[in-house]
Parts: sequence; structure tokens; C-alpha cells
Amino acid sequence: MTAVLTAEAIQVGPDLAGWLAAGGGEGLERALSDPAGIIPALEAAGLRGLGGAGFPTHRKWAAVAAQPPCPEGGGKWIICNGNEDEPGTFKDRFLLSRTPHQVIQGALIGAIAVKANRIALYVNPRETAAVEMLQAASAAWRQHPLLARVDEAIGMPVQIHISPSSGLYVGGEETAAVASVMGGFPFPSLKPPFPAEKGVNGAPTLLNNVETFAHATHILGRGAAWYRGLGLGDAVGTKLYSLSGDVMRPGLHELPMGTSLRDLVFGHGGGMLADKGFKAVFTGGPSNTLLTASDLDVALDFDSLRARGSRLGTGAMIVVGEGTSILRKTAEYVAFFAANSCGQCPSCKIGTNQVSRILERIESGAGRPSDLAALENLTQLLPGSGRCGLVDGAATVLASSLSTFGEEYRHALKH
Repeated sequence: MTAVLTAEAIQVGPDLAGWLAAGGGEGLERALSDPAGIIPALEAAGLRGLGGAGFPTHRKWAAVAAQPPCPEGGGKWIICNGNEDEPGTFKDRFLLSRTPHQVIQGALIGAIAVKANRIALYVNPRETAAVEMLQAASAAWRQHPLLARVDEAIGMPVQIHISPSSGLYVGGEETAAVASVMGGFPFPSLKPPFPAEKGVNGAPTLLNNVETFAHATHILGRGAAWYRGLGLGDAVGTKLYSLSGDVMRPGLHELPMGTSLRDLVFGHGGGMLADKGFKAVFTGGPSNTLLTASDLDVALDFDSLRARGSRLGTGAMIVVGEGTSILRKTAEYVAFFAANSCGQCPSCKIGTNQVSRILERIESGAGRPSDLAALENLTQLLPGSGRCGLVDGAATVLASSLSTFGEEYRHALKH
């Protein structure tokens, strides 16, 4: 398969001339020639949000396009979300540091589609290479005549700026990102209103993940039919899978959406490390249902994984081999969620910390039978009790590990 987002020819860093020479500007040219056709093209392509939720991209863009600008809030905003602070996810930093122009151009295409005049490139400040590349790349756009044509299409000058995130996991949630761009602490807020209606400074705000904007660039450049043809089965396009854990070749793999888990792990990933047996995989990062060897032939796309009770999420696949403790991995991930709770919702802050303490006690050999009952109760009490998905993620991975690997928990109580 020919790489799209990770093609060598477009890994030119901040070199805008190199990006354009490689044909990178085609999508923007077509967007400028037919602004009204942008959102229908995304709909025809079947593009969905690739930051985790999988929401149809055209619906989000259409919602912002339908809103009037808010002069008091700066008009309309776009946030390109590159916070990326979840264990096992490392796709966005690759795009931002190696090929930032496809991301910026995707945001510019979005600006044309929804008539937004402010673009915030929202990036985790710990990713210093990505920040430096974005600074240089956005400066190149500001000096290029193409940006003046974008201004003309929008009807006002478009401003591009780098907005460092808090670097916290919770800062990737869309309302938290809005709060952060406004200069506040990234507290998630209740919805509605959604950012499309009331986002940065009260203005309509389009917020998508880095990978989503990058795909928009290529869909406009090569067409919806081309994009749909890249996927396998009913899936469309390509996907960046962040493969890590007990595999021979961990790393970033751009593959057709719908590639099987078996092909990813044993083909592109080179198989299991040290000839271990395949035990499980945390799909979409550590906040989803665990899949086991019986699921190896599942297609890695939104709908197929949902049918198995899991989710594609960011495309992170954390592989666990025989001999690695699921209890230990679950304890590590719940501790991560507990440490990253913003503290706004007591059920989240207290609940995740309580789960973390119980898991550590069981894992250390000091657990009691009542601890398992407490964990089971918490999997029922915690979901849906917070303003964002953090507590839900912690409860999901806990419930999944208890259901699928309960024997590990019971065995730990015997020691």
C-alpha cells in the first residue's frame, strides 16, 4: 500500500516550497476553487474524527459553518488538537514534526469551509520537536501568497498561532482544549453548548485531531472515491496505528483502515517479542475493552471494534504477551487516570484513586476478597459520573480486565 500521511516525499519538515513541489498544495487549490464543495467531499469520503470519538467529520464542520461569526469572540475559531498525552499514542507528534504542512493545510481548508479566521495549533509543549516545526512551518505560510488567497476566500485575514496545551491528558478533551486556548486551566465543561456553538471566547469553534485535518488535505487533493478505495471491506481511508508493547517491531504503521489485528501484530509488527504467546491488546489506548487471541481476526476500524465491545480510539494498540500481568498493566493505567483527573468531579478524582489503591493492594499480595467486590461495584458506579470520559475510561479497562482476566485477580489474593 502506498503511504499517504507518512509518504517520504512529504516529510519535508517546515519546508513549504518542498511541500508544494511534492504536490502538497493540490487540496488547498481545489478548496479555494470550490469552497462549497469541501464539506460534501468529506461526507462522500466518509471521513470520521481520528482523535478517538470517530464522529463524522462533515457533520462537525457543517455545524460550525451554519453558525454566524461572533465578533466579540474573534469571529470563528479552529483548534487543531495535538495534545496527545495518552499512553501508547504517538501518531500526532510524528505528523507535526515530520510533515506539518499537511496538518496546517487541512486546518486552512477547514477555515475556508466554515469561514473561520483564527487557527490555534494546539500542541503538547513536551513535544519540543513538534512545537519547533510548527513554529517554522506556520511562519512560512504567513509569508506565502497562498495565505492571501485564503484570506480572500474567508473574507478576512486568517491568523495562525501555536497554542501550547497544558500537557495534561485531560487537556485533550474538546471543551478542556477550548478553555486552555483561552488561557485557563483545562477543565472540561458540560455539553451542550458544544464548541461548534460556543467555543473559544464564545465564538463557534471547529475542533478536530491532527490526523483528521491531515486526511482532509488529501481528500480534497485526490478525491473522495480515491480515499474510500484505500480502506478494506466497508472501512475507508488509511489509519495511523501506534503499535507498542510485546511485539518485535513496535512503531507507527500507516495501513488501510480495516487491517486485521493479526496482520498488524504478526505481519507489520513482526510477531511477539521473545516468541511469547499473544495474550491481549489494549485497543485505542488504555481506556477501552481488552481483546484477546480470539479477536485476532477483527478488522481495526470503528464499527468492527465497536461490534466486539471495544473502540478504535486513537488507533493505539498496546500488545500484551503471555507472562505479562494484566493486573499490573491495569494498575499502571488506572494510576495514570487517577493522576490526571482534574479534580473537578469528586466521583472521578475519588473514584479513580480508590480503584488505584485497591489494585495496588491486590497486586502487592495484600488484597482481600472484599476488594474484588469493591472493584466490581465501582465498575457500575463510576461510568457516566464525570464531565469528560476520563472516569469512564478507567472504569472500562477495569471492568474488562476483571471480566476477561479475573483469574489473575483471584490468584493474586492467594499470595
